Amino acid sequence: MDIGIPKEIKVHEYRVGATPYSVREFVARGHRVVVEHDAGAAIGFGDEDYRAAGAEVVGEAAEVYARAELVVKIKEPQPDECRLLRPGQILFAYLHLAADPGQARLLMASGCSAIAYETVTGAGGSLPLLAPMSEVAGRMAIQAGATCLELAHGGAGLLLGGVPGVAAAKVAILGGGVVGVNAARMAVGLGARVSVIDRDIGRLRRIDETFGNRVRTQLAAAAAIERLVTDADLVIGAVLIPGAATPRLVPREWLTRMRRGSVLVDVAIDQGGCFETSRPTTHAEPTYVVDGVVHYCVTNMPGAVARTSTFALDNATLPYALALADKGKARALAEDAGLAAGLNVDAGRITCAPVAEALGFS
Repeated sequence: MDIGIPKEIKVHEYRVGATPYSVREFVARGHRVVVEHDAGAAIGFGDEDYRAAGAEVVGEAAEVYARAELVVKIKEPQPDECRLLRPGQILFAYLHLAADPGQARLLMASGCSAIAYETVTGAGGSLPLLAPMSEVAGRMAIQAGATCLELAHGGAGLLLGGVPGVAAAKVAILGGGVVGVNAARMAVGLGARVSVIDRDIGRLRRIDETFGNRVRTQLAAAAAIERLVTDADLVIGAVLIPGAATPRLVPREWLTRMRRGSVLVDVAIDQGGCFETSRPTTHAEPTYVVDGVVHYCVTNMPGAVARTSTFALDNATLPYALALADKGKARALAEDAGLAAGLNVDAGRITCAPVAEALGFS
């Protein structure tokens, strides 16, 4: 199969869809790999590294898309990239279509088969291709939030962990999944006072077993969420419903009761965000202020630590990409129901029920 690795063009996105080590695996199985010039340069993978692994390096994205049967990338294709896709071609990437009807329409119009990392499922309903970036984003959320709490970044001038004689900041984490647990781990490590709220009592038990009394757990209810949010210095939005739009858990009216200079970090922004006042931002302009509360809503947070993120994601995606290349789409999806769950768009149709419902296509 012909496999294409284009350079990412989203603002401040430096990850790459496959490392030279993965390219070597594709080539060893008889596949042909075309990589766009400088696709991995920002994170230390030069064109010579890809050539040494057996890939052909070309100068333009259009050639990559024209030649590839399987396109492997990181972030959702931008409009110009969507227009390069064609019927019968396989796109393997993060898509987050529930919050992006424009992209959905372009993918449908292209006729391609688009498989979304974020809805591929594993044992027990796990999300094996979302988990690595959720781990990164959860940890980064605390770093970003701690920075935003500094006066120079619009915050209240708080040190997350405090110092002897001065109380640590209060961190409220909405959601006890992979993002939430990793955010809690970082916040606890920095000495913050941490609370996690989730609607799944089983998750809360696991968090309690992991962190003990270093993290307070709370079963989700509107009153409990309101109390935690309005009392917090830093709120992490870590809510996820696979494939679907994120519920808006925090209405704007609550912001007026938060302390001036408090911070909201919406890790769920890819799926629409869980704060009413959330809107997508970029690494170039990551924050804005509403009612005195700093909002950090970057849609590709792991892109800021692109080398770590690329390796983490590459480890997870390679087996699935190899299956698609070795077997072709039809057989690979037929033999792996979890991979089949990743199919979001096929031959002009939305095929993922939560996405279709969110977009009003059901």
